[in-house]
Formats: sequence, C-alpha cells, structure tokens
Amino acid sequence: MKNFVVKTIANAAALAVAVWLLDKITLTGDSTGKKVGTLIVVALLFGLVNFLVKPVVKVLTFPLFILTLGLITLVVNALMLLLTSWLADKLDVSFHVEGFWTAVLGGLIISIVSWALHVVLPDDD
Repeated sequence: MKNFVVKTIANAAALAVAVWLLDKITLTGDSTGKKVGTLIVVALLFGLVNFLVKPVVKVLTFPLFILTLGLITLVVNALMLLLTSWLADKLDVSFHVEGFWTAVLGGLIISIVSWALHVVLPDDD
C-alpha cells in the first residue's frame, strides 16, 4: 500500500511540474487545496491508464519499438497523457492537454520527473 501511495504522489508531482512548465497543459481550481486534489485524481487516472492500456499498446506496437530503438515510447507516453486528459474531461476533472506535441513534451517531462522522484523516494512495501 505504501508503494502505491508513493507512486501516486510521485506521479502527481510530475504532473504538477508539467502543468507548471507547459502553458497548454492546464489545471484549474479555486484554491491550492482543490488543485492538489485534482492532481491526485489525475495521477490516479494516469496510473490507471498506464496500468491497463499501456501494456496492450506496447504489445501491439512491439515491432515499432524495435524499429525505432524505443523512440516510439515518446508517442505512446503522449497518447497515454492525451487519454488521461480525455478521461478527466469525461469525469469533469479540470485537467486538459491541448495538442499532440504538447502531450509529447508533457510525457517527456513527466517521465523524467517521475524517474527522478522514484530514485529519491522509497519504493518498498
């Protein structure tokens, strides 16, 4: 359970950095507490998308992973971020990613920040 909480907080922090750095990734809210709550919900959605959808997409695009030496991962991460944005819109969560290239850059930022946080934070149960 501790591992799940740590990963969710790390994802929320990575999403916050992406929102802070990129103007076309928006998170709206009346107060800081509401924004933090929204980030936690979006981090849970993002984790759910990465847990359920990303493995299927990776298996289906395996030849592209080999052909591009893994660079297709940037596109897959962008698509997972766009899917999270779409789900957030359907669930009336105030998180939006505008455009594919913004999603590519946002996915790259989220991956780097998540990796750095997972190195620093404990991950054992």
